[in-house]
Amino acid sequence: MNVSDLSISAARRLFWTTFFGTLLLKVVLAAGFPFTGDEAFFYQWGVFPAWGYSDHPPMVGWLLAVLHGISDAPLVLRSVTLLVTSVIALGIVDVLMRHLPAEREAGAWLAGAVYLVLPWSWMFVLVTTDTPLILFMALSAWCYLRANACPGRGTGWYALAGLFVGLAFLSKYFAALLGFAYAVHILGWRRGRWWALPLMFVLALPSIGVNVGFNATHGWSNVMFNVFNRNEGSHWNLQTPAVYAAMTAYLLTPWLLWQGLKGRWADGVSPATRTAATALWLFPIALFAFISFKRTIGLHWVLGFVPLFVVWAGLRVPARGLRTSFKATLALSLPHLIAVAAVAWAPLPLWQPTKIYDRLVFTRETPALAAALKADLPAGATLMARTYNPAAVLAFSHGQYVPVFGVGRHHARQDDQIIDFRSYDGKALRVFDYDEPDLADFQPFFAQVSKQKVVIEGVAFWLVDGTGFQFQPYREQVLAKIAQDFHDIPHWLPLLGNPFCERYGFAGCSPQRP
Repeated sequence: MNVSDLSISAARRLFWTTFFGTLLLKVVLAAGFPFTGDEAFFYQWGVFPAWGYSDHPPMVGWLLAVLHGISDAPLVLRSVTLLVTSVIALGIVDVLMRHLPAEREAGAWLAGAVYLVLPWSWMFVLVTTDTPLILFMALSAWCYLRANACPGRGTGWYALAGLFVGLAFLSKYFAALLGFAYAVHILGWRRGRWWALPLMFVLALPSIGVNVGFNATHGWSNVMFNVFNRNEGSHWNLQTPAVYAAMTAYLLTPWLLWQGLKGRWADGVSPATRTAATALWLFPIALFAFISFKRTIGLHWVLGFVPLFVVWAGLRVPARGLRTSFKATLALSLPHLIAVAAVAWAPLPLWQPTKIYDRLVFTRETPALAAALKADLPAGATLMARTYNPAAVLAFSHGQYVPVFGVGRHHARQDDQIIDFRSYDGKALRVFDYDEPDLADFQPFFAQVSKQKVVIEGVAFWLVDGTGFQFQPYREQVLAKIAQDFHDIPHWLPLLGNPFCERYGFAGCSPQRP
């Protein structure tokens, strides 16, 4: 056995050790990390399955509907998520094995190992819209790279790439950036395969059609959130691009980015593969950089393009450099692991001097808090909360849906789709709040109100008990403002239905609007 074989064998062993080690770590995190507000919110989508929801397309709700049918244990609800980055690592190795010369096989295994030890790979255990998004984006990109390398037409692989990018779009709108990257690559470097673009679009069209159909009949809720409501107040500035640049360098790691830039393509990597491997990650990253001048780019927005960056780096960085990147990335992950473990399992008194203690108590002690809130809940009363995060987390422990009382924010407006405040007229409500509430905010809507506090681990949480809920003033002062702030649908969007506005008689955002 020669030196090359030994190197390949060692790289293979390192990959599989890392693969199973990080998979075990993710199982532990999935089972033990507290259920977060976003997860609890999307969990309710699974409890009440529908063909669409507020904020985002429905794929994670459909996934959670299946998992909810098995068990509500966090490990089960997160089971698909914890497998995603492991599956992607296998895909990275497969792609690189197909394109690297045999003597550089070690690089394929090492690139996969580097991806696995990136902090946001092994921390990827929370079940959110990013779960199906990143999975289907990876499957689509894998198929596209197979099609791109086909000596023939690769029609079947292009068709699958279109199907999966459509399913990714049905998970989150950011998937469209991958489709745009395909267009940039084909129109820029593979114009002979122009036909692949309409083919992929046709295969993605059913997913797009499902989402458009839902939006047109439900007040364009996904479009209003992603295009209009969440971007109000955004303005051009130079601070957010700097933050985005730092965040991107952190996600990709400075060392692997530098090694990729100074490296050279491995022998035998075709021009078609070089351009595809570059365009599929660089175009979306560059487009996000442009958008960052206008608004903040979330860290999770970029995660779906990290595997494509690793493929690009794997085609350019020799095994020695990838081994160095593996060690550096592993060192980067250690403080992340300590921080995650501390949040999940460190004794709460250790956190008491910190600013996050109150919220940590709420997150880790939600079952105790929910039990306290239910202990003397008046017969027939409904538990609510002032904002969506505590509402969703309490609902997960309470075992019943917890609506938001008040206007809320542009995020998480599922109540607009499924809650009818008319049904609470004359009834008792109990409203949870993190902070001591001002009863003057509630008195216009109830015959009588009172407040009390519940103390958990030294932290005071508050609740308002209201009897004789009065729907009409709530409609005039709260629901009307919701309609004005969040349902101001542009007239150029064809409106076939809007459950919220039709339910409460707001003509300006109903299908018969003037």
